Amino acid sequence: MNSLGNLRHLTEEDLELIRSWRNHPDIASKMYTRHEISVNEHKAWWIRTCARDDQAYFMYESAGQSLGVVGFTQIDPTNENCSWAFYASPTAPRGTGPRMEFLALEHVFETLGLHKLSCEVLVFNEPVIRLHKKFGFQVEGMFREHHKMNDQYIDIVRLSLLAAEWTKARAKFTTMFDKSSEIEP
Repeated sequence: MNSLGNLRHLTEEDLELIRSWRNHPDIASKMYTRHEISVNEHKAWWIRTCARDDQAYFMYESAGQSLGVVGFTQIDPTNENCSWAFYASPTAPRGTGPRMEFLALEHVFETLGLHKLSCEVLVFNEPVIRLHKKFGFQVEGMFREHHKMNDQYIDIVRLSLLAAEWTKARAKFTTMFDKSSEIEP
């Protein structure tokens, strides 16, 4: 399982690298914010993020290389839930997404001890929807024509995973990661 890599808290030194990833057309095209993010805008986001206790952002690393970002928002200790999102570097090797997802789920359910994890995915991002479902996420609903993109309204898929569902699915992924170098979405 050491081959999964690790999550570490983002630092200010990571900002320019993750801004370059975030501005990459392949990544930006699947995000709510698709314009070129300026240095000042990115620094302002970082300052706001650091001031909040209901958000946490991590760098995913493997073999000493930074390969992606995992973010948790709306962390609610009272109701024991939060939302999350992730993206891999545009040059990340195949299999990075599933490793990031496994570590994110471990963090939410094992480290934070939360009950529920939710996410939203643009409806056309079918590989990520499939990946989440493979990990046990259930579709909770659809925000119909919820996001305007290039003068069109796009549906947003809302998914969630409960701690008990992760407990059941976890062993399968532990075994898969032990046997294989990657999990296909």
